[in-house]
Amino acid sequence: MARILIADDHDIVRRGVCDLLAEREDWEVCAEARNGAEAVELAGQLKPDVVVLDLSMPDINGILATRQIRKLSPETEILIFTMHESEHLIHEVLAAGARGYLVKSSAGRELTRAIDQLLKHKPYLSPSVAEAVLDGYLHPEQKKRTGPSLYSQLSDREIQIVQLLSQGLTSKRIGGSLGISVKTVETHRANIMRKLGVGSIAELVRYAVRNNLVIP
Repeated sequence: MARILIADDHDIVRRGVCDLLAEREDWEVCAEARNGAEAVELAGQLKPDVVVLDLSMPDINGILATRQIRKLSPETEILIFTMHESEHLIHEVLAAGARGYLVKSSAGRELTRAIDQLLKHKPYLSPSVAEAVLDGYLHPEQKKRTGPSLYSQLSDREIQIVQLLSQGLTSKRIGGSLGISVKTVETHRANIMRKLGVGSIAELVRYAVRNNLVIP
């Protein structure tokens, strides 16, 4: 029996995915997560065969959650299930360790095909996503030159703090959420701003959104 974890912050999406997967007698949804932190915790505890993971979630986004799940449960395959089709995001999640990428607009039966492939430890990309990746490979001269990924420049904790700052949380609330002191939060924030070369929280949030540290 294949065990699948569903992670999405929208109840209606989780319900729809569960209903689709219920048609397969050889699969079971072992748990549901409402945010990235829950997804990481449950994946570490349950070691599911596949995690179906949204990109835009509170606390920890799908890219960071993918990295952490792969560390806690290396045999678990991850299928990103999202509305985003940005080529840059696709490369980020694949680099983080996801083997599948499915856009929600092409879900339905394609979701079960994607999970079937991942259960065989084979990759799966939505046709539109595969086309974007192939086009970028065939025409590298048309891609904008970018520096190193910010996901390689910042630690997991720093990325998480950027995401919480973008949600308008104070240092005190961030510290309470993460179980660390206000002073530690402020030290992380100062290090982040130094690494990224920004001078204010507003500038940091704009920079993070532009570079996919925060995924709307």
